[in-house]
Amino acid sequence: MKIKTKLNLGFGFLFVMVILFGAFSLVNVKKISVTAKAILVDNYESLMYTRVMHAIIDENSLPLNEKAETLFKEQLHREQRNVTENGEAVAVKKLQAAFQRVIDPNISAPLKQLALQEVRKQLNSIDELNMNAIVRKNQAAQATVEKATLYIVFSASLCFLILLSFSVNFPGFVANPLKEFSAALKEISKKNYKQRLQFKGHDEFSELASEFNVMAAKLNHWENSNLAEITSEKLRIEAIIEHMQDAIIGVNERNEILFLNKVAGQLLNLNIKETIGLNATEVMNKNDLLKKIVQVDSEEKPLKIYADHKESYFQLERRQILLPGDYLEKGVSQSGGAAGEVYILKNITKYKELDEAKTNFIATVSHELKTPISSIKMSLKLMEDERVGLMNGEQKVLTQNIKEDSDRLLKITSELLDLAQVETGNLELNFVKTDPREIVVYAMDTVRFQAEQRGIELELVSRNNLPQVNVDTEKTAWVLVNFLSNALRYSAEKSRIVVQVIENGPRIEFSVRDFGKGIDEQYQKRLFERYFQVPTDGNNKSGSGLGLSISKDFIEAQGGKIWLESAIGEGSRFCFSLPSSNKV
Repeated sequence: MKIKTKLNLGFGFLFVMVILFGAFSLVNVKKISVTAKAILVDNYESLMYTRVMHAIIDENSLPLNEKAETLFKEQLHREQRNVTENGEAVAVKKLQAAFQRVIDPNISAPLKQLALQEVRKQLNSIDELNMNAIVRKNQAAQATVEKATLYIVFSASLCFLILLSFSVNFPGFVANPLKEFSAALKEISKKNYKQRLQFKGHDEFSELASEFNVMAAKLNHWENSNLAEITSEKLRIEAIIEHMQDAIIGVNERNEILFLNKVAGQLLNLNIKETIGLNATEVMNKNDLLKKIVQVDSEEKPLKIYADHKESYFQLERRQILLPGDYLEKGVSQSGGAAGEVYILKNITKYKELDEAKTNFIATVSHELKTPISSIKMSLKLMEDERVGLMNGEQKVLTQNIKEDSDRLLKITSELLDLAQVETGNLELNFVKTDPREIVVYAMDTVRFQAEQRGIELELVSRNNLPQVNVDTEKTAWVLVNFLSNALRYSAEKSRIVVQVIENGPRIEFSVRDFGKGIDEQYQKRLFERYFQVPTDGNNKSGSGLGLSISKDFIEAQGGKIWLESAIGEGSRFCFSLPSSNKV
């Protein structure tokens, strides 16, 4: 029988039980309702009629008035139609005869009094008959209720026992095979590929068990046939790792050292055979260099390590060991998860030495270029002096172009010298507590003449009495001048540039905003990289691509942050923040 059929039959049985119990309870409740209604209809109304008739003869003197007589006859007529008990009809007839004598004008007063006593007597007789009937029917109704209650309790108990037995036994049809499957799968996860399942019947579990047995057999065959190949591949990978020139260290998810090649062993001064399998934390407690490698926060800065009888530089790369989704291994929490980390130390000493040589060369050339460029500027200044001689229009244009290119070359050489200081670690900072407004005003005065030539308004937004900043004023002003120069370069004539200085918590925030065309989002992330320049339309002369990179180095060296906010068509806002002197 299929599982679906079993479930349908089980739930259908539950549904039928509920329907039967509900119908049985409804029938018994209906019986109780009918019995109670009979008491109300048959006897209660008779008592109401007699009570009215009692009131009429008690409240009125003889002879009765027309209204009382009519009301009495009406109640008597109703009682005649509601005779339900044995003896009640006789009492009603006697009551009618006695009342006729009461209202008969030809009967004397003493006889009418006797007739009135007979009326009361018959009314009392009718009351007694109905009261006795109510008591009797109430007892019968109570018996009916008790009987119905007993039936309902019995049927409810029977249903409960049946449903309890069903709820205990029926889930086993599904749960027991699943339990066996779970146990079998756990054995497979332990690489016990000889595990088999035997289910009787022709349901889905039996089919699934057959497929499981086929899978286990194939896994067992694969395990036996590929073990030698896997071992060979393992030895080949170990050989590749061993002969790599970089130091390689592998740690699994339990923080145990998986492998350690020869270069890493020599660099860390560790015995490879004794170290593999040990807990990395225990080894780190005895080896400071390994601790430094594992706990390093950033992979960007190279590590300086004494190796090859000199100070050498190594670039650390950290990679997680990620297992493919169909790979299973004992100890791995889930397929597709991380099973450890690999640490690779690449020897970049020769590249570091070449980089230092390059930096020194740039610094030397830049320094040597400053003297002839300054000489050219001096010569240009002399040529512009009319006492030396007058120049025609073409000569003035040529000298102006030479002057602009000389200024540009001088700026580039200055930036290269600053870059050399940063790269060699020789950047010297002279921290002084200063009013941030003074730095801004100095930077604005530096470019004010250039701004006035193009009709660009420089606007300062700041409040007085800002907290002081403990910074290198020269280099901070250099950054602002660089921001302002770039803003002037990309601003339209007769526009404006807004310089803002505000207090933002424990920091002072500086910003320069222009209203040019803005910078495309694809270039914003690279704008502070060295030598990167945003492509221009040819109308603006590009710089060296070092200004913003050096600005970033200057600000971060002072404990600050630098960033950009820009959108096409809305201009750009270059910002940096520095700790206030209170924070410092």
